[in-house]
Amino acid sequence: MSKEIRDSWDDECSVIGDKGEIGFIDFEDDQSVLSYDPDGEGPVIISIPFPFLQGKPQSVFVGETSKCSITIKNSTSDPMDIWGIKIFCSNPADSFTLSLLEPNSKSENSQGFLEGFSIEDRVLQPLQTLTIWLSCKPKDMGLHTTVVHFDIGDDRIERVVFLLAEDKVSQSLASNKPYKRQPRKKNFAVDEYVVSSRPARTTNQGFKSRLREYPIPKDVRELLMNKQLPEVVAQGLARNNYAAFFSTLLIMEELRLEEDMRSYNLECVRMRRKGAQSLALEVPGLAEKRPSLVHGDHVFVKLSAGSSGDNNVYKGHIYHVEADEVLLNFAKEFHASHKNENLYDVRFSYNRVGMRRLYQAVEAAENLESVLLFPSQSTKRRLVKTNPFVPFTILNEEQMCSVEIILGCKGAPPYVIYGPPGTGKTMTLVEAILQVYATRKNGRILICAASNSAADHILERLVGNQVVKVKETEIFRLNASSRAYGDVSPDYIRFCYFQDSIFKCPPLQALSRYRIIISTYMSSALLNAEGIKRGHFSHIFLDEAGQASEPESMIPIANLCRRETVVVLAGDPKQLGPVIFSKDAEIFGLGKSYLQRLFECEFYHNEDEGYVTKLVRNYRCHPAILDLPSRLFYKGDLLACKEDTSSSISAEVDFLPNKEFPILFFGIQGCDEREGNNPSWFNRFEASKVVDIINKLRESTDLNEADIGVITPYRQQVLKIRKVLEAWDMPDVKVGSVEQFQGQEKEVIIVSTVRSTVKHNQFDRTYCLGFLSNPKRFNVAITRAKSLLIIVGNPHIVCQDRYWDKLLWYCCDNNSYQGCPLPERPDHADEMLNPEMNSSNEFESPHSKVGAWGQPFQGEDIPEIPKPVTDEAEWSDGWK
Repeated sequence: MSKEIRDSWDDECSVIGDKGEIGFIDFEDDQSVLSYDPDGEGPVIISIPFPFLQGKPQSVFVGETSKCSITIKNSTSDPMDIWGIKIFCSNPADSFTLSLLEPNSKSENSQGFLEGFSIEDRVLQPLQTLTIWLSCKPKDMGLHTTVVHFDIGDDRIERVVFLLAEDKVSQSLASNKPYKRQPRKKNFAVDEYVVSSRPARTTNQGFKSRLREYPIPKDVRELLMNKQLPEVVAQGLARNNYAAFFSTLLIMEELRLEEDMRSYNLECVRMRRKGAQSLALEVPGLAEKRPSLVHGDHVFVKLSAGSSGDNNVYKGHIYHVEADEVLLNFAKEFHASHKNENLYDVRFSYNRVGMRRLYQAVEAAENLESVLLFPSQSTKRRLVKTNPFVPFTILNEEQMCSVEIILGCKGAPPYVIYGPPGTGKTMTLVEAILQVYATRKNGRILICAASNSAADHILERLVGNQVVKVKETEIFRLNASSRAYGDVSPDYIRFCYFQDSIFKCPPLQALSRYRIIISTYMSSALLNAEGIKRGHFSHIFLDEAGQASEPESMIPIANLCRRETVVVLAGDPKQLGPVIFSKDAEIFGLGKSYLQRLFECEFYHNEDEGYVTKLVRNYRCHPAILDLPSRLFYKGDLLACKEDTSSSISAEVDFLPNKEFPILFFGIQGCDEREGNNPSWFNRFEASKVVDIINKLRESTDLNEADIGVITPYRQQVLKIRKVLEAWDMPDVKVGSVEQFQGQEKEVIIVSTVRSTVKHNQFDRTYCLGFLSNPKRFNVAITRAKSLLIIVGNPHIVCQDRYWDKLLWYCCDNNSYQGCPLPERPDHADEMLNPEMNSSNEFESPHSKVGAWGQPFQGEDIPEIPKPVTDEAEWSDGWK
């Protein structure tokens, strides 16, 4: 744009000189660009254009002109020379203009309105004020920035201007309430309380092995509450402190769970009568398992302060969990005195059964052979004699090799199927299970998975095999009593044991008849409780082993393994690990799976064929999607075997700049926001762009809603995107965290990174939230797409992480970047990706200065437990 600017004072024309360049300015991180004092800048007072509103830039709709007057006042008694007023630079380029007349002015001079990038050569008379106009008509959403220079007399005065361009969708998602941290909720005393009868027992028979209580020792609790590091943790994991080491980490986790549960306490809430002896309590967040409540949990309730009536504390039990409320039973006198208008304070308590099982498992692990717990201590390399077999399904070379070795194993140490994304881990596991079942008449198999859905999937694959017909009387699906009956498909309910729609564990005599039992890690504890002895199973298969903590893996191993038991782990240590809520416990070792720790042993790290088989043929992803994670995480070994990539979805998508490259990075400089007392972050500009992309995909392709997935790391961003999709009648597009997508795939994946400010990004880096500085989360996110991957994010923020930086420039090099201007390209961006850039230590937490496993800390090497964050509510948003 090059227009002359004239006014009524003279006929001189402005001359547009060379414009500068502006990079990304983070107004939230660098407040110096906004710390203007117009009265203290000198004899000329210049107003602040587009001043912030409530700490944020003003908003303007895309396609509409936003204007702001700038006054320049000469406060002296002498004339002042204005040598020039110039837009030094704008981002995006040329998005701001200057004019002497108000844009769209209806004055008589409006027909002479001209705009440009500079105004030059003015004389400002004493006490005179000159008014000029700064305008912006954005073409795209996101942050628009400009720097205006005022050369007056001998001085140059600068103004930095920010505007947020938005559309109607992003505006509809704007916060109605400013963020205010919710005050910490206090527990009311429950030293004395009135008890109620517990719900009916879920089993009729008593367990043979009763689970101990495992109370938290008072001295350990006090030590950890005072942020002191127990000596056993400082020593590091060793053979002689195995139980003590992991028990202490579990105590760290349990203390965190106690604190988290307190945050869900309710104050001044009502309960309504439902039936003769039950009260319904609405629990916000229950559908999202925040808090996670199950049948049999208990709550403490008392009348709120100021309410008249009984001041006793009552202990109630949950006997039914619905979508957004729980049904509670209390003592008869409580029900008799209850009125629906009463206000109560409610204190939740979490169910300790799961933690007690973990304590028991690490305690039992003390009796395991060292070759199971610490195979690195064995200097003798295992050689497995393999025998050919006839596969029941079509297998590739690596899968065949893996099954041969499993059939040849005679016992410990564990054998690992190392399967990167989409390489057929489950298929290999199922083939091995069927081979053992069909060829070893005395073979008895336990299969554990990290989730109910994964365990159900294995059951489906086993009973659906057309070659091997597994007898219904020989396969059993063990479920926890807390699992909803309706959660199991009617096609497979016959493989379960239940009474009155409540799942149960069969008695020992019945369990002993099954040759295949499928369970989650946690529920496998029921087998030991019922009396199944070590050595009962000839083979124990642990699927999704990278997602289970080591104590979880020990539940089946420590209780049911002998040296001759064949233990097989399947998983990928370079994808997401176990769900740990305590950052302290995660840092010091609880966040490392048993599978990942095995890879610290030389035999596993070197992928010795007697210990591990690496599956390398990926049948899921387009080759271009697979290429980057292969080089970053898997030494470049992955082979793209997806069929029919010629008819890729990307060829049908109108907005892709390179239709032969199925990855697009759309850059948008949005804004991090929170609202109300919710500590979770959202970026409404990215949310609007995500929905816009989905609409365009639906218009230009034959994709169904269910073919599209949206991954984002923050719960509030998930809710914002879902809100718009529901309003647009697209409820079948799955939106969730990385964890919710692990093990799943979609034709198209859209990733919203959310972060748009350096300050908040650094918080994430420190406490392992979000996407950045979390290689595992990055690896999972970019390997869920089969045909098309679209990233929506701020390139100036994501480039600070070396993995996202590689992805950004990978897209740029393939002419597949759109959106806001890019950051300056670093020198290392052109370097060849190093296949070895991720050693096993690459996946440690940023704080993990813990010595090598089995090696004690020395002196100053002992790490400190990280200090608590300023806003502790943010811990809740790790989306674990």
